Amino acid sequence: MAIFFTADTHLGHANIIKHCRRPFADVEAMDAAIIDRINARVGPDDWLYHLGDFSFRGGDPAAYRARIRCRNTVLILGNHDPCFADGRARPEFASLFKEVHNLLKVTVQLEGRPQIVVLCHYAMRVWDRCHHGTWHLYGHSHGSLPDDPHALSWDVGVDTNDFSPLSVPQVAEIMSKKRFVPTDHHGRKPQDESH
Repeated sequence: MAIFFTADTHLGHANIIKHCRRPFADVEAMDAAIIDRINARVGPDDWLYHLGDFSFRGGDPAAYRARIRCRNTVLILGNHDPCFADGRARPEFASLFKEVHNLLKVTVQLEGRPQIVVLCHYAMRVWDRCHHGTWHLYGHSHGSLPDDPHALSWDVGVDTNDFSPLSVPQVAEIMSKKRFVPTDHHGRKPQDESH
């Protein structure tokens, strides 16, 4: 069993091709390419964390979900996912996924040790235990936010990752190239290590 992360597939959303300069002739080609890349990497018994904006406007979310073979797909709600005003997912949409959350903290295994990962559709500057090496994965920005080389965070959206989900080892490789500098320790400046 492996774990993968993705976001911002926007299945069925024809205008996203233009808005994000996606290299597809039409929405059918985009949907097929994204779903094919998910299925090429993620097995039926693996876990796929989708960090929001699964589909949008066009198409049937249930039909898209049926085309993804991973049974353990967990959705972190995005701003384009069908929700009530209070932020809860609409039941018919939520039923398509193993779990649905607004924010989720998971622990993955990385070379035999636990690695905490905070999952949210939106990028955060600070998150739970960020000053202790916790990773933060997000979507929403479609690659428009510059990466912070000092933060253990990454945009897992399809627009920044060749329209493919990322595995835990791939995320670890990205994080290993960063020079982590904590941005928040309750008012203490990062260079002040006195307490």
